[in-house]
Amino acid sequence: QICLSLVKLLFYLAHSPLGSIVLLDFQPRQFVMVDGNLKVTDMDDASTEELSCKEDNDCTLDFPTKSFPLKCSAVGKCEGINEKKNLFNAYRYFFTYLLPHSAPSALQPFLSDILNATGDLRYGINETLKAFEKVLHLYKSGLYLQKRPLLLKDYISLKGFRMVEGEDYKCWPSYSHLGCLLSVHSAEEAAAICNSQSQCQSFIITQQRTWTGRPLASFQSSLTDLIPDANAVVYVKRSASSGERL
Repeated sequence: QICLSLVKLLFYLAHSPLGSIVLLDFQPRQFVMVDGNLKVTDMDDASTEELSCKEDNDCTLDFPTKSFPLKCSAVGKCEGINEKKNLFNAYRYFFTYLLPHSAPSALQPFLSDILNATGDLRYGINETLKAFEKVLHLYKSGLYLQKRPLLLKDYISLKGFRMVEGEDYKCWPSYSHLGCLLSVHSAEEAAAICNSQSQCQSFIITQQRTWTGRPLASFQSSLTDLIPDANAVVYVKRSASSGERL
């Protein structure tokens, strides 16, 4: 969410009515999340000036660990230097920390492509935004789940019950520090996650939603605390239900 919001912001800056805007003091502390969108808190160090040049050799974009040769345009400006400076700073301050392991394993190759392409400045901001929106579409639609074995048949559904919230086994990246609370596309995906965790014996799809509209599933290691709830369903491993009283 943070990275996509940042890319949308940089897309606007690259195509603003004032021209391409560069953030000269690009640091994480310069940004804040407001209603799920990343905002710049200080525009004092923003500039529309692009580096003047006479030849391509005048257009090297330097960073502490990398340098990038750019082209000198016919009007004597280094082509896209503001956009590329913003994008590489987004890569080194945000993408490298937030993108790895921040999505289901099936989507990791797509995020790795974005990471590598922005790290080498092979993508401009237009291509980067398009790549992020593709990943978001796959994530929200559940298309990344195709060709998976159906595992929900290995679970018994107990309609009209839910589990008491409390501390249980931890997992990563959980939305709760008390237990294992993960975003899922469906009960089928939740079953696959539960199967992959040795502690998991049951799960429930909660009423909570993430910023993409996906529900959160709570995974539990036991069935000890079930309470009536007309709108809830608890899914229990058949192997677990045979050894416990329901």
